[in-house]
Amino acid sequence: MFFDNVVIAGVVTVGLMVTFFVGLGIFIWKDSSKRKPR
Repeated sequence: MFFDNVVIAGVVTVGLMVTFFVGLGIFIWKDSSKRKPR
């Protein structure tokens, strides 16, 4: 049971990190695409 809890916690942590970085990347990409190059 302890091993399962550790695995679940690890998967949740990795999932949150991936979601955070993907969201940050999309935010930066949209923000940069809004600006028109001079």
